[in-house]
Amino acid sequence: MNKHKKLRDIIYYVFVLALGFVMIYPILWMFASSLKPAQEIFNNALSLIPSEIMWQNYPQGWQGFGRTGFDIFFTNSAIITSLVVIGSICSCSIVAFGFARLNFKFKGLLFACLMGTIMLPVQITLIPQYVLFHNIGWVNTFYPLIIPAFLGGTPFFVFLLIQFIRGIPRELDEAAIVDGCSTIGIFWRIILPLLTPALVTVALFAFMWTWDDFLAPLIYLNNASLHTVTLGLRNFMDADGNTNWGPLLAMSSLSLMPQFILFAFFQKYLVQGIATTGLK
Repeated sequence: MNKHKKLRDIIYYVFVLALGFVMIYPILWMFASSLKPAQEIFNNALSLIPSEIMWQNYPQGWQGFGRTGFDIFFTNSAIITSLVVIGSICSCSIVAFGFARLNFKFKGLLFACLMGTIMLPVQITLIPQYVLFHNIGWVNTFYPLIIPAFLGGTPFFVFLLIQFIRGIPRELDEAAIVDGCSTIGIFWRIILPLLTPALVTVALFAFMWTWDDFLAPLIYLNNASLHTVTLGLRNFMDADGNTNWGPLLAMSSLSLMPQFILFAFFQKYLVQGIATTGLK
């Protein structure tokens, strides 16, 4: 029996390692290709070991195109993403607290609208939003990408926090009321500290989705000086007829580094926030 169990364990771990390698291979290929000479990237596509390490792909790619370098693109992405994360945390936590703990008119109807917006495709609201932002003069600015995060954020984040708050015992609220705590005090002193794992989860998802977003910046940002990293990579390919794949892959590799770093440091909170949401 022990031999059979060891054999099953070996087969299981070999299968998991092989599957993990298949899943991570595209990322490894991108990092390896960013250090290859241009003629070797596709001529020797399966190999992860470059015959010659081309470090100059990174400074060449960092120069960007025209007069706009990737330092501008990374700065724009950092500004937009940071503000979206802050806005999502602030607005979503307040809205979620209202749905989870307060009683008010049309609460059921508004919650149904919230759930409906989660299931609504982004493409349906794209044109009405563009018309709205165009009429108020926000096109070609960062406002359409940032302000919505401060006005309720993403419905999925609100629902995630609602489920987490519902798992917090109401006895804590009642004890705080007995001690003279107001509704705002309950939110600030009781609920918000206990929301830390869920808020970290919201922050990580908001960061990844905003940093990787391509459609919204493509629609609202026209000037190259306002472009984000995703648009910079697209424009890098369109800058001339022959794409310089080495610098392009180098900048693509750099664009993934912030997400890898954040996930490495906050993985514990991400798993904890997802695992405990709605299960308490």
